[in-house]
Parts: sequence; C-alpha cells; structure tokens
Amino acid sequence: MFGITISDLLYRRRQFLIAIFGAGLVFAMTFLLAGLTNGFAVEINQTVTGFHADVWVVKAGSAARVASLTPFSESEVAGVAATPGVTTATPVIVIPQTADRSGTLTQVNMIGAPVGSVPIRQPLTSGTQVSGSGQAVVDQRLGAPLGAEVSVGGHDFRVVGITSDRTMLGGIPNMYVPLANAQAAVFQGAPIISAVVVTGSPSTVPTGLSTFTNQQIEAGSLQQMATAVSSINNSKLFMWVIAAVIVASLVYVTALERTRDFAVLKALGASSGKLYLGLAFQAVLVALIAALIAVVLAQFMTGIFAQPVDYPTSAYISLPLSAIVVGLLASLIALRRAVGADPAKAFAG
Repeated sequence: MFGITISDLLYRRRQFLIAIFGAGLVFAMTFLLAGLTNGFAVEINQTVTGFHADVWVVKAGSAARVASLTPFSESEVAGVAATPGVTTATPVIVIPQTADRSGTLTQVNMIGAPVGSVPIRQPLTSGTQVSGSGQAVVDQRLGAPLGAEVSVGGHDFRVVGITSDRTMLGGIPNMYVPLANAQAAVFQGAPIISAVVVTGSPSTVPTGLSTFTNQQIEAGSLQQMATAVSSINNSKLFMWVIAAVIVASLVYVTALERTRDFAVLKALGASSGKLYLGLAFQAVLVALIAALIAVVLAQFMTGIFAQPVDYPTSAYISLPLSAIVVGLLASLIALRRAVGADPAKAFAG
C-alpha cells in the first residue's frame, strides 16, 4: 500500500511540490506569529531583568506595568533604603517618550537611573557606559549611531553606547540616561521617580508604597499587550485552517484522479482502513515537508518585522505535531471518495 502511495507521489510530484510550497508559506507565517507572540514576553523579561533587582517598590495602587508605573516623590528613596532587609535601593524612571533624531520622531522607552548605578549599566555592543550628564545608551533598534544627538522633551542627549535586546511594547527601543536628565526631560526637573528597584528582601516598605516581584512586573507588563497577543493567536488559527484547506484540496483532487486505482485496490481486498492510511500518509508527508520548509523560510522572513521575533522551543515541537494533525484531518476529506470507489470499475473497459 505504501509503495503504491509513494509511486503516486512521484507520478504527481508537480502537484505535491506546489502544495508543499503553498502550505510551507502558510506554516512559515504561523511559525513567525508564534515568534512574535513570544517576542512580547522575551523583550519584557530582558528589560526587567536588566535592572538586576529583587523587588520593585512602587506607589501603592500602581499597576505592575514597567512602562506605566505611577510616579511618586524621590524623597521616599531614603525610607526604602533604611528598611530592614534592603541591600541597595536605586531610584529609576521608566516612561515612554517621543525622541527627535535629526527631525525624525521615534518612540522610545526612557529609562533614567543614577550614573554608575546597576540599572543604567547595560551590556554594550559598542561604545561606553553613561558616565555623565547628557549622555545616553540606546538600543540598536533606534538606529542612532555613536555620537548622534537625540532630543527628548527639549533636552539633547549624545549617544555614547549601543546595547541590544533592550526593547518593550512591541520593539520600541529603550534609552538609558542619567536620572537627573530624565527628570528634566519628563517632569521639568521635579524630583519624581517611577520606582525604587531594590536588591535584598525588605520586610516592609514606607506607608503609601507597595512592592512587586520581577515576575509580577513582567506579568503585568505583558498584560498591556494582551489585545495584540490575542489578535496574533487568532491569526494563527486562521493560518492553520488555510494550511489544512491547501493540503485537503491536494489530497481530494488526487483521490478524484485515483478513483480507478481505489477500485482496483478494493477489488484486490484492500480495506477502507488501508485506503485511508494511504491517503493519510500522503497528506502527513506533504504537511511535514511543508513544516520543515516553513522553519527555514521563517528565519529569512524574521527581518520584515520591526518587533523582536523570538521562537520558543515549544514552536519547534508544536509545528510538526500540528502539521501531522492537519494532514490527518485533510485526508478525511478524501476518505469518502476512496471508500466509495466501486470495485466493478476495476474491470470496466
């Protein structure tokens, strides 16, 4: 049975190649969407862990969203630092802003912290760390080279360092600057901060403040992207349906063309189960080859998205498994045609 099926595949190779390429493109988009969805979580994790904090102290009632924390007075830092269990307490500002780079407006996530503090020191791909007023380290996605001038809130910053994998909110680059400069650009110089990032394990915090763990900050921040993630997941389902239709159409057309073959096989005693296995083998083989091609295509298509794309390990497992399911479901479409073949046609003139 399988020998006959393989022979048919070779005989109709053009049809199968077209179906494989079509399904491969759809699978590639599905794979890319999985990477986009995971990218939201990965970029938030990279930014949050980049602060090297154990606990985030924020204004009571603030949502656990790193880019939209409720501002409060910098005077609270001393009280947090004096809390038992606190090793270090660093004031930070994290707030989305519009940056002007040579007349081009770009969204950035401005992150301010004291010069020399751990939160402002990010791994660099080139340049140096922020060491004084008016300097900035930016993510490479901003497209600003070393020495470039970037203006935020009417204040100019000179890019002294380039980092990577430091974005949020769908690929918006982070911009790390001295705390005083961030306060001047965002709060007209008022001593206001977004949070105090703490190392250690504070037993309590001053009245009016509350704490979040890194995991809570990441979860709350990802919730901001819930609508986008939901839309992408719905698109993934749509892509699976399209892939199933492509494979099912191929198998059904093949079944129509093999009606006489099925009649001969039934006349020779082939059961409906064996006929289905032959169809299923064709469909699953097409889907699996398409899935393999999709993984390769997706790597080349990653660059078309401004947002970071990060393929989770689960995607490499779920893609072939889903392809098998698509193949099995697609083969059911042609099963009725195969089972309904009349053995008498095998002897028709």
